[in-house]
Formats: sequence, structure tokens, C-alpha cells
Amino acid sequence: MAKKQVRTMGAVNATEKTFAGLKRFNLVMGFLHLIQGILMILISNDTTYPIFTNYLNFDVATRSLKPNPQLLFEVRFGPAVACFLLISAVAHLYLSTIGYGKYVENLKKGMNPIRFYEYALSSSLMIVLIGMLIGLWDLGAIILIFAVNATMNLFGIMMEIHNQYTEKTNWTSFIYGCFAGIVPWIVITLYFVGAVNSGDAKPPAFVYAIVPILFVFFNCFAINMVLQYKKVGPWKDYLYGERVYIILSLSAKTVLCWLIWTGTLAPV
Repeated sequence: MAKKQVRTMGAVNATEKTFAGLKRFNLVMGFLHLIQGILMILISNDTTYPIFTNYLNFDVATRSLKPNPQLLFEVRFGPAVACFLLISAVAHLYLSTIGYGKYVENLKKGMNPIRFYEYALSSSLMIVLIGMLIGLWDLGAIILIFAVNATMNLFGIMMEIHNQYTEKTNWTSFIYGCFAGIVPWIVITLYFVGAVNSGDAKPPAFVYAIVPILFVFFNCFAINMVLQYKKVGPWKDYLYGERVYIILSLSAKTVLCWLIWTGTLAPV
């Protein structure tokens, strides 16, 4: 006889009024992201950061293979920063319009895959831009930290799907996600410490603020998930945690985009 499937999170028995309020909340957040993204494009200067390849090249003089750094292209930082805001705007506006029905259906199950798909793109772009600010300019390294950070968020989807069918919360996906999530920060820390100890060519002051502040923000998302599954205080209501995710997302993106703008994108 098949084992009865029991949802760990518990059914979300909210009223239509509650879901309608969350719909409006997403709509407002979508426009806040959209407005900031447009502003970032309109009022940013043309600062660029380089992307290099380091393919091996045969050195005739030494008769050995050596890295051969080549400039592949340069990234306009203003539009790049705007992109993570616009990605969030699209997700929130989708959830509050044509995707609203499916959104409510998933929330009643205690899950929201769109949230993590959006984070897989937007937060991974954020981590790449933070890395570029401290000299992570190798194409291969950029692709890898983007992919690893995206994987962390995809584990978030697995956490919510898997625990639809468990009697007790299974933390396997969460643990694997934390492992994936810490790797880009280890790389960023190595580059940051290397830049700090490089003599006169130290990172600008705003980068000293960005790294620890965004590290704390990123970890707050994991804490929010823990509180949801532990059902601590108001987090007993899954929709409370959903609102916290939305607020954290807007806060982290707003802080990062305007710190970058103040530090390097403001018109002279």
C-alpha cells in the first residue's frame, strides 16, 4: 500500500482577500523594480568593465604553454545593473497578472517556483557584477560563479517540491544549496583580499561596503527559509515568508544598484 503523502509546510488556507493583497504587493514591487531599472539606464555614465579569455598559447621562446589573456569585450555596467532589476520586475508583474492563477495554486501548496527561477537569474547576475567590481574578469570564472549561484536557487525549488511529500522536513536540498551558494562568496573573498593586499591599487571605498552588506542580504534569504520550515512565530504562515522574500529581494537589489551607481556610475 502506498504511503500517504503528507505536506510538511501545511496547506495555506488563506482567503481570496489575502491573495488579492499579495497580488497588489507584487504589482507594486514590480513597478518599483521597473522604475529603478529604467533610471539606472537613463542616469548612469558609460563605465565599462572588461571580460577576458585566458586560453593557452604556445610560447616559442620557452617551448611551453602559457595563458594568453585577450580582451573579449567590455560590459556597460549601467545596463548590466539595470538587468537584475528588470528581471525582478518581469517576474513580479507576471505573478500579479497572467501568472496570478498559477501563483495562488502554488502558494496554497507552500511553494513558489517562479521566485527561485527569478533569483537564479537576477541574484546570479548580481554575484557576477560584485565579482567584476573586484577584478573577476575571466570569462570562464564568470560563467562558473553564475552557474553555481543559479544552482543554489534551483535547490530552493527542490526544497519546496521535495517537502510536499515528507512527514518531516528534509533539509538535503537546503544543505546542498548552501554548499553551492557559499562557493561564489569564497571566490569573491579571495579576489577581494588579493585586491586589498595589492599595494596602492586597492578597491574603491564603495566596494568595501558592497561585499559584506550583500553577503548578509544573501544569507537572509536562507534564514527566511529556515524560519518558514521551522514555523517560527509569524513564519508559521507561509505567506508571511513569501512577503519577506519579496521585501528582501527589493532591498538587496536596491542597495546594490545604488551603491554601485554612487561609487562608479554617477555622471561626473
